[in-house]
Amino acid sequence: MTLDTAFMLDHLPDFGHAALVTLAVAGIAIVASLLVAALNSAVIFFRVRGLTWVVRAYVELARNTPLLIQLFFVYFALPSLGIHLSNYATAILALTFLGGGYFTEVFRAGIEAVSRSQKESGLALGLSHWQLFRMIVLPQALRIATPSLFANFIFLLKETTVVSAVAIPEILYTTTNYIALYYKTYEMLLLMTFLYLLLFLPMSFLLSWVERRFRHGQFGI
Repeated sequence: MTLDTAFMLDHLPDFGHAALVTLAVAGIAIVASLLVAALNSAVIFFRVRGLTWVVRAYVELARNTPLLIQLFFVYFALPSLGIHLSNYATAILALTFLGGGYFTEVFRAGIEAVSRSQKESGLALGLSHWQLFRMIVLPQALRIATPSLFANFIFLLKETTVVSAVAIPEILYTTTNYIALYYKTYEMLLLMTFLYLLLFLPMSFLLSWVERRFRHGQFGI
């Protein structure tokens, strides 16, 4: 078997664009998921009546249904209700729905890991519940949750492969399209593997470095 390296080099810019699409979709979804998780965690911490069970039901639904089903629901079911979204908006919404559920659980576990004595001490000092949450609970919960949170960043980035089902031109979609057009299976699979490694390995090392900094308190948290 001989690889057509010239063909691979000619189409490398297309795969570079696909990598940028992958990072953009994943980045927006991760930020949106963090916002959803922060809001949900506040609801759980303050035990907002009528909303706590909604958050728990959402977490169970998001974590126990496949992303592909969630994606198809947004893409095919919402238009029947009069809600029409682009394929990019569909992908980001589905990824956010999934990521928000996982991140909420990570935040909840971090918050519950903060000792009760510290919460009681904060209240004894006259802090309001909001000040207690912002100044004592949240910083410690973030440090505790950092390893699981960063692992879920990588997980959500890998889940972008599923959004190729709604024609998002990310890496997997570009690979399968070129295989169908040019029958250069090995070349395309090699490029795909190289790009995923190029994305995941540096991010994994970077997040591991940040995690160690958090663990030793070098970011002042």
